[in-house]
Amino acid sequence: MTAQLRRVLVRRPGGFERWREYGWRAAPDPVRIAHEHEAFCALLEDGGAEVIVAEPLDGNPDAVYVHDPATVVDGRAILLRPGKTGRQSEVEPLGADLRRAGVEIAVRLDAGEHAEGGDMLWLDERTLAVGRGYRTNDAGIEVLRRALPDHEVIAVDLPHHRGRGEVMHMLSLISPLADDLALVYLPLMPVRLVELLEHRGVELVEVPDEEFESMACNVLALAPRVVLALDGNPETRRLLEAAGVEVLVYAGDELSRKGDGGPTCLTRPLARG
Repeated sequence: MTAQLRRVLVRRPGGFERWREYGWRAAPDPVRIAHEHEAFCALLEDGGAEVIVAEPLDGNPDAVYVHDPATVVDGRAILLRPGKTGRQSEVEPLGADLRRAGVEIAVRLDAGEHAEGGDMLWLDERTLAVGRGYRTNDAGIEVLRRALPDHEVIAVDLPHHRGRGEVMHMLSLISPLADDLALVYLPLMPVRLVELLEHRGVELVEVPDEEFESMACNVLALAPRVVLALDGNPETRRLLEAAGVEVLVYAGDELSRKGDGGPTCLTRPLARG
């Protein structure tokens, strides 16, 4: 998750008329959100990635957060099944987008099997930690285990925090920065995950309490110790830079803050290395 980002899929924003139904904080401005997304894509390209841009999905503003409905492992896709009912319609269109990008669909989750990309954290090339919470269930984790027989899949319980009504992905609490460095919000981290990181000698940069709600913990590694972050979290940026991390920022008042989705949420990496 921290090697050089080579190829990534994003989706243009759209579906704004149903923003209340999908739990957005306010209606996005169509012009401003489009400009923010274009600038975000330009930063990905400047970082060395080929950016594949998919079209918006009618009536679904959450579809811009393309990280969740699928994951890509060793160049092949697993189509997931979001625990948020309104997002389940994203899976098949994303599968079609992935096929157009030359990515083979290896596995898909069925009814009752739930998992979202935001609950999946690769500790190394063969070890996947999966957050068990309100969006990812035991049945979904078991499918991942069967789909990845050569990998170790470790389930960790996520905190209740504010309950089913608000998303609490594992990647809301941790973003890897390099093989030996991660950005975390420690007060809500699963104990088992903290111990796994300690065992691997991973140093932790801690997000301050006052910047957790503004998504300071959600950053995207473009390369080891080079990250793309939502602008507006100065203390976390200072801590990252003090740890030797180069921080690039994008404006996301419409794109990220209104829908509660940071740079990781906005991207589905296809190839790194």
